Order: sequence, then C-alpha cells, then structure tokens
Amino acid sequence: MIFADPPYNLQLQGELWRPNMTKVDAVDDHWDRFGQGDERSSFAAYDAFTEAWLTAARHVLSDTGTIWVIGTYHNIYRVGRIMMDLGYWLLNDVVWVKANPMPNFRGVRFTNAHETLLWAKKSKSQKRYTFNHHTMKRYNAGKQMRSDWELPLCTGEERLTVNGEKAHTTQKPEALLERVIVASTRVGDLVLDPFFGTGTTGAVAKRLGRRYLGIERDAAYLELARRRLARVRRMPEEWLLSHTQDPCPPPRVPFARLLEAGLLKPGDTLKHVRTGEEAVVNADGTLTARGQTGSIHRLGALLQGTPACNGWTAWRTAEGALLDELRQILR
Repeated sequence: MIFADPPYNLQLQGELWRPNMTKVDAVDDHWDRFGQGDERSSFAAYDAFTEAWLTAARHVLSDTGTIWVIGTYHNIYRVGRIMMDLGYWLLNDVVWVKANPMPNFRGVRFTNAHETLLWAKKSKSQKRYTFNHHTMKRYNAGKQMRSDWELPLCTGEERLTVNGEKAHTTQKPEALLERVIVASTRVGDLVLDPFFGTGTTGAVAKRLGRRYLGIERDAAYLELARRRLARVRRMPEEWLLSHTQDPCPPPRVPFARLLEAGLLKPGDTLKHVRTGEEAVVNADGTLTARGQTGSIHRLGALLQGTPACNGWTAWRTAEGALLDELRQILR
C-alpha cells in the first residue's frame, strides 16, 4: 500500500496575520514552491512533478495493492485527473473533516475545514485488494464506516517541535494514518510513503505491525523521523491480528470437491430453493436443468431470472441440506 502526502503547491502570497497581529505559521516551505512564480508556470511544473511520482508509484505498487493520496483544494483535483489518466481506478474520495480547523482570519471566504484523500487501486481490471470492512466498523460504533472522517489536527504532545516551533508545517495526525493503514493493509504488509516527512506513516505502521518504507530528501526531517521511529513499540501480535484486520476468508471449496469427497455423486438431483425446479449433478461438477448446463451459480441465476446468484445457498440436496452446509463440512 502507498500513502502519499505530496506538496500542495499552495503558492502563498505574502504573510498571514491574525486579528491580534500575531503571524500565522503558514505553509511557505521551499518544497511547496513550483515554477517561476506565475500561475501557468506553477501549474505546469506541478503537473509534471505529480505525473512523474505517480508513474513511479504505480510501477512499484503490487497488483493487489492500493494507493492513498491526500491534498487540499489547491491540488487534489489536478492530482485526481492525473491519477485517472495514468490508469489508476478510484475507489473512494474520503473527506477528513478537521474538528479544530484554522479560522479564516480575513473573513473573506469559508473556513477551510477539510482535506481530501483519494483511494485508488492500480487499474480498473484489478480484482483483489485489501479492505478490512468489518474492522473499520469497530472504528464507527459498529456501523459501516462512511467516507467523512472527523478527526482533530495534529496538536499537543503528538506535534513534533524544534526550539518551540513546529518541526513540519503539515504533520498529519496519527489517528488519520491509523484509519488508512488499518482499512487497507494486513499485519506484515509493506507500506510505502514517498513523502515521509517526520515519519508519521512509519510510526503508525510500526505500531500496527506493518512494515514500512519511507523516502525523504530533507535531512532535518529524516533525522527527526529516525528518532521518532526508535521510540515506537509494536503492539502485541494477538491484539494486532484480532483488532487491526478482518479474519482470513475461509478456504475456497470448488463444487466438484463435493463429488470427490463423496458428499454428492453424479446423477443426484438438487432442488432450487426459490423456484423448486430440479437439476441433475454431472460428473464434471456442473448441473443440468431446462436443457441448460452450467455451474451452480450460472444455472441458479438462470432459473430465478437474475444476472447473478450464490449457488451455495440456492440449491438443496434431496435430503434437504443446503450446498453451503456440505461446503462447511469440507472446510
């Protein structure tokens, strides 16, 4: 899994002051500046930068992996367009609603109270990726997790400082990274952060029993991240397996295995639960009914007139047992 918190290209114009005439510590770092100062140059340089790193990220992303990219209204729409052009397939846009946002001191527009995370898989055709749906429900009082997450900014003891000043202007809260990592990885998975900063992704990944790889070009940030990571302790294995990932899916059982195990035999009849029609079991693991032959799923859907069907719960044996009950015996 990749989590990326790239520069936002804010292009801050001038200084920002509060009504009490104290200066706001805004994002004016050198790493957030692109182009020659004019908007057209800035956008072109930022788009080229974004396409380059997203291309590299897609190259190293596994065929079962996903990527998260966070941004503000300044950049996230440009990032999203480039992601789609490169072949990524968006799964969600998640809104991080800041419980304690910085006010709009000039009062000329709405307070910017959220950031957007884009969650995507490598391609539209990718079938497998991790999503711990049931585990995420525990983060939401047993209800299905929504795409709006209300979490506070990184403040207090969690905020890294140097000589009383913020060590990094855009340090993300660990609670945000915890949701991202728990949602889309399993214990032992590898998490890459190509904009590592002061190591929030690595710290959370280490605590949650995930491996991590961070890339950071600023030596000062890197040293802070190393010290921070040295203090992190991994949670106990039993807790990680039970609280930070869904249970492993049960082993797959092909229908033909029921015949191999002697639980069914060729020539047996099965009855469709909804229609009451009968089908004959064939030696190759298919069924025949209405002159049609197919899998338990395809034939079940055909008889009930739907595009799809779970054949394991659609058929009963002559003795009245669901096919799913026979499957559980093999499992």
